[in-house]
Amino acid sequence: MSFSVIIPARFASTRFPGKPLADLAGKPMVQHVYEKACQSEAARVIVATDDQRIADVANSFGAEVCMTSADHPSGTDRLQEVVASLGFYADDIVVNVQGDEPLVPPRLINQVAHNLQAELDASIATLSEPIEEIEALLNPNVVKVVSDQRGMAMYFSRAPMPWPRDQFATGEGRDQMPQGFDWQRHIGIYAYRVKLLNDFVKWPPAPLEQTECLEQLRAMWNGARIHVAEADEQPPAGVDTPEDLERIRAYLEAAG
Repeated sequence: MSFSVIIPARFASTRFPGKPLADLAGKPMVQHVYEKACQSEAARVIVATDDQRIADVANSFGAEVCMTSADHPSGTDRLQEVVASLGFYADDIVVNVQGDEPLVPPRLINQVAHNLQAELDASIATLSEPIEEIEALLNPNVVKVVSDQRGMAMYFSRAPMPWPRDQFATGEGRDQMPQGFDWQRHIGIYAYRVKLLNDFVKWPPAPLEQTECLEQLRAMWNGARIHVAEADEQPPAGVDTPEDLERIRAYLEAAG
């Protein structure tokens, strides 16, 4: 099979301006992401940015760069601009790898691409991992996903889902991880069919999307099917803050 990787890399960030260009073991972070993507089976790896500084750096290490508008309301809109401007076909598959994931395992990039290729009635493929701590289950920043027996997403939510009624019926049971179900945390790596991206930008924001602040719910609201599989390996955390960057610097130094 053939697929492409698109790496959105924005300079503007409320918590960490210039994040893609932050130095990490002697290289800008976006270069680490690019090199990980190149280790996957992708036929093409593209850095998508709205900032000339990032474009210049990406060009310097040999990346293909696509300049995009700075006015996109979502990352999905940015992806769609790339596939439209580069002439991708409707049935092409692209994997979105965020520019702040310098340790992204190439194996997971391949996994979502292959899963989407295999599931002909899905328009999107993504991954999950088990939730093992009650703090994560109750944390609204940890997005939960429930799938059917075929692995098709039924819903994504910031709330504990499904709700363990018997254990949580009183407040006494909410300090322990409930048993009897395989609770799953959503991992935000996506493979898309290009047709879905082209449709997505025509759809208005959905009520569920606006309520939960989860873009994938717009696709589900409009009938798109999302395949979810448990990740083949645990993904390292990305970089949201300068403190996250220091943590990954320490990890790389320790790894040699």
